[in-house]
Amino acid sequence: MQHAIFNYGAAQWLLFFYIYCFFGWIFESTYVSLKQRHFVNRGFLHGPFLPLYGSGAVLMLFVSIPVQNNLVLVYFAGCIAATALEYVTGVCMEALFKVRYWDYSDKKFNYKGQICLGSTLAWGCLTVLLVYVIHRPIEQFVLGLPHRLTLMATYAVTVVMAVDMALSFKAAMELRNVLASMTAVRQKLEALQHRADAILAFAQGDKLAVPSDLGSKVKGAAVERLEAVLGKLEQYKERLGSYREESESMRLRFEVLKERSSQAMNRLGYHNLSILRNNPSVTSRHFREALGELKETVRKGKKNQTKEQSEE
Repeated sequence: MQHAIFNYGAAQWLLFFYIYCFFGWIFESTYVSLKQRHFVNRGFLHGPFLPLYGSGAVLMLFVSIPVQNNLVLVYFAGCIAATALEYVTGVCMEALFKVRYWDYSDKKFNYKGQICLGSTLAWGCLTVLLVYVIHRPIEQFVLGLPHRLTLMATYAVTVVMAVDMALSFKAAMELRNVLASMTAVRQKLEALQHRADAILAFAQGDKLAVPSDLGSKVKGAAVERLEAVLGKLEQYKERLGSYREESESMRLRFEVLKERSSQAMNRLGYHNLSILRNNPSVTSRHFREALGELKETVRKGKKNQTKEQSEE
């Protein structure tokens, strides 16, 4: 059966894109929900769409045009095209948001955690399934729609996805800014802690004790050196007061920085945190500790919410 793929209009291509975005969301949400044992609204967007799957499906269909009568070539074309799309999308999203929404670092034969051999092979199988099985009834359905209805459906979904994309992009940028703020606070806290430890180590000199009969046991130059050291020690002891004041000042700065970190976390609203809820495997090389804190906050929030519901 020859496809009318060359005859698709712009609205039909968009409708195919939206349909496969929705199918991809169903597949991913079902898979992740079963693994997590609770419903997960998977994806970057808030609505039931996964643009990576829609883009991948459209790309698979496009690259299969010249070789659609050769199953082997369709398979390898899908492997290459979909893997390239996954890599470029992952790299761009991480560069923009400083967060990875998928990470294959723990998989064998992965490249920079963005792609792996297993996913590449799966993309090839999915391409064959799409071209020879899935797309045919969807193609018949879309091509059978009245042109006006196709346009209306495309425009409506485009508006919904555009709004969702804008809100999701804003939430992702806010999440990145909060993670950056929390990381900066953590670094300042660690620097202050190191300085406080140094002051504390120096302050131990305040507890030094010198035996009273030490002078009778050492002679000559040794006594002079000892006296010089003791003289310097007295000078250091005089400075201990100022060091203690500085230590107290640093303690207060600790509290201020912790409060700033707490405020940064509180700035994240429901939509921002939904990114973490919908992507439980999200990682970040740039903000690992801060992201871990936020994920733990989300996890505790879920646990408390479940507990409250069970008590009711």
